[in-house]
Amino acid sequence: MQKCNIHKKGLRKVYQLPESVFQILIGSFFILFFLLPNLTKAQNRVIVGKFIIEPPTLENLGFEWYIEGDVNRNATVKVEYRIAASAKEWKKGMPLLRIGGEHITRAGIDYTTPHMFAGSILDLNSNTSYEARFTLEDPDGVEGEAVKVVKVSTRAEPKAASGGRVRHVYSQYYTGEKLEPNYPGLVSAYNGSKETKGDWYVVSEDKVQPGDIIKIHGGLYQGVLLNYPDWNNIPFDGTYFFTAKGTAERPIVIEAAGDGEVIFDGAGAANLFNVMATDHHIFQGLTFRNVGRVFDAGRKHLAGASNLTIRNCRFEDVGEGIRTEYAGSKNFLIQDNVMIGRDDRYRMYGWAAHREGLIPYGTHLMDSYYGIMIYGPGHVIANNSIAFFHDAIGVSTYGTPEKEQDLKAVSIDIYNNDLHLMVDDFIEADGGVHNIRVMRNRGINAAESGISAQPVFGGPAYYIRNVLYNIGQGGALKIHGGVPGLIAYHNTFIAENNAGGGHPNSNYRNNLFLGSDGPTIVAAFPYTTPYSIADYNGYRPNRGAESPENQYVWLSPKGDRQGFKTLNSLSQASGLETHGITIDYDVFENLQKPIQAAKSDKPSPVYYGVDLNFKLNPNGKAVDAGVIIPNINDNFRLKAPDLGALELGSPAVIYGARGLKQDQEFWR
Repeated sequence: MQKCNIHKKGLRKVYQLPESVFQILIGSFFILFFLLPNLTKAQNRVIVGKFIIEPPTLENLGFEWYIEGDVNRNATVKVEYRIAASAKEWKKGMPLLRIGGEHITRAGIDYTTPHMFAGSILDLNSNTSYEARFTLEDPDGVEGEAVKVVKVSTRAEPKAASGGRVRHVYSQYYTGEKLEPNYPGLVSAYNGSKETKGDWYVVSEDKVQPGDIIKIHGGLYQGVLLNYPDWNNIPFDGTYFFTAKGTAERPIVIEAAGDGEVIFDGAGAANLFNVMATDHHIFQGLTFRNVGRVFDAGRKHLAGASNLTIRNCRFEDVGEGIRTEYAGSKNFLIQDNVMIGRDDRYRMYGWAAHREGLIPYGTHLMDSYYGIMIYGPGHVIANNSIAFFHDAIGVSTYGTPEKEQDLKAVSIDIYNNDLHLMVDDFIEADGGVHNIRVMRNRGINAAESGISAQPVFGGPAYYIRNVLYNIGQGGALKIHGGVPGLIAYHNTFIAENNAGGGHPNSNYRNNLFLGSDGPTIVAAFPYTTPYSIADYNGYRPNRGAESPENQYVWLSPKGDRQGFKTLNSLSQASGLETHGITIDYDVFENLQKPIQAAKSDKPSPVYYGVDLNFKLNPNGKAVDAGVIIPNINDNFRLKAPDLGALELGSPAVIYGARGLKQDQEFWR
């Protein structure tokens, strides 16, 4: 103790401090010395916040759990689920993704993700009640309710109500006997007034009510846009306006009567069906053609439809199929449709061809834009067949998410779609926030990139069991803006993963990346956080690479980029891909690499999904080379899960509109 006093006196003398000031400093030092560990532990302890159940979809459920604390990011959330009231054992789900503090910058956006967990339970039965149990664990302690048990039901597919009024619509060219009540055109039937010629088309004598069904009989419905007393009552702009409200139990249905094809020809109009003011409408069995946009379903900060169902319809020669960019749009079901755009059917040109003046507008480069564009929560886009657009399916590039929970693009499903020949990308999740689920899609021929995220605002954005083939120089994944929360499991990408922008908090497992010998790297790992994961993936390097010593590029924690010739050398330096393997096309039964993807000055060859076999070779290196991921590959067949989208021996996947011939291209 005496030595300590002498030392303190010496320090006070050296720094020429008064005794009182020096005693305060010494006391503060000892307080910090003993309290700092407790303060650090308090910061690392997780504090429970709001728990949110996102809008359920037909097959999936999404959840968010906000927190404070957990500065060292070692908290986890265990997920279990079962059918409610079944008394069955709990099934294990994927853990929720820890999110928070990731910074997103792009096109003026400046957004930092909140501290939370988010995630999904996948591949459930529709119209079924489930129990889900979430257990929050942290070695540093949990303050608050650590276990949440919730009961939530998946959605049922919308269907017509029984006992609703039925109205019949016949084409102006129909001359046979008509069922009653019948109306001269869809506008008249919707508004309930038969005398709608001329100015009377705006009159609603007996507008449709919840539960009503309008049956459109076979024939051509094409307005004469410059004739104001035209039969179809859509003068000058050629647009049908729908404004009624149905209910979940009693939707308003507009459908083909079943006595022949119903064709709505837009006669070159910009918009055909304006449904922005509707709620709970079903359109089914109809054909649309010769129009700019078929369904105008929502505009940002203006208005938008909700609970819109469009299924079993055919779109031909259209600029866009369905679009809403209204944050309040929710719970769309877009299912089993065929959409044919106006872009080139025989060549794969990218943006560069137009920018360099090689192809002018109006010659099938960008005559079409999106097949489907949506925003808002709870949408399902499933089993659609889409070809010859700029992009097939997209979440709107909306910008910074709205603060209100029911206005965010969350819980969106895009699955089992068949996508052929896009000028840009197959699927863009660009404006999504949490639980964007892109699963089991097949994309053949995209001139730029396969799946885009530029950006997603926190995630998770799940890319699961997708098959992509013949992709441009942008690679399988387009990632810009510091995108966090990408989860890529069990994809077969016949393309490089050469995303250039740095992105945090990503998880890649059980994927196949096979290059096509283009002049680029096969894989980039631009992870800006140490908690990103890449492991158990298979890679085929590009033999025609300009820099073969840089086939694998890693962004180190120091921020510098390092290139590696082999997967093993990457693993030793980075700790990534400790179970990754190098493969070749012999991992498949019979699949050849595509000819090098399009350059800016010439088109790339076009391939056809019906000619391609993505099944694994039973003796190939991809079999049993994966890792178990709960709720993703529980039903693997042999010793371990296989790499890629198609597990050996699993049932065939149906891509695109069900009911079509699987051995024939859908646009023919």
